Amino acid sequence: MANQDQIDAMMRNFPPVAELLQMAPEDLGMHLLKYMTRGRAETNRFNFLQMVAGGQVAFRFMEAWSWLTREGFLALAPNDMYGQNHFVTRAGEAVAQLDDLDAWRKANLFPDHFDAALVRYVKPLFSRGDYDTAVFRAFKEVETRVRKKSGFRSEYGRGLMLKAFGENGPLMAGDAEGRKAARELFAGAISFCKNPSSHHEIDFEDPREVVDMISFANQLLRIVDRL
Repeated sequence: MANQDQIDAMMRNFPPVAELLQMAPEDLGMHLLKYMTRGRAETNRFNFLQMVAGGQVAFRFMEAWSWLTREGFLALAPNDMYGQNHFVTRAGEAVAQLDDLDAWRKANLFPDHFDAALVRYVKPLFSRGDYDTAVFRAFKEVETRVRKKSGFRSEYGRGLMLKAFGENGPLMAGDAEGRKAARELFAGAISFCKNPSSHHEIDFEDPREVVDMISFANQLLRIVDRL
């Protein structure tokens, strides 16, 4: 059992107890992850919990530890039959190097299952907080995909959508009513979303709304790929 001096020394690696008790698991988890990447850090879960203040503090650390494991930032050490020794994974090492934890949280909102082009070109913009450009680039990809699929190389924007999904356009979308619906959907999306800064009702301070808009672009790309 750790003595009080050892406990005090360990707790100096973390925020004050009153603040720590109010932290969400991910917030304390990031402090814990940074501690674990330092030299001589204790990564045996049982030993670690013996060296921190008891009571609710131990429960908060356990929540944080579980969150790190769930996110893939910590993993069990090989050949540990007791399941207590852990190590920081490569993903954990990368995250621990970040100075701006809010940037990581925002970037983590971007789904990995999005279209490969959105992940490659739009996610870096989103991660930097360049939301206006991220939305523009997402719908630019929709425009590019429709142009390539339709063969109308010199058409752009709303005009491209009206022509590609027009009555004599090459992109079929079911019957006449379905084609009209697709035409209105794509033309409206490009008009409204490709230049989002012109629409004041869009709050680019909220990354969740930006993800919603990029999700819309992702769905349009799925539709185009199925045509």
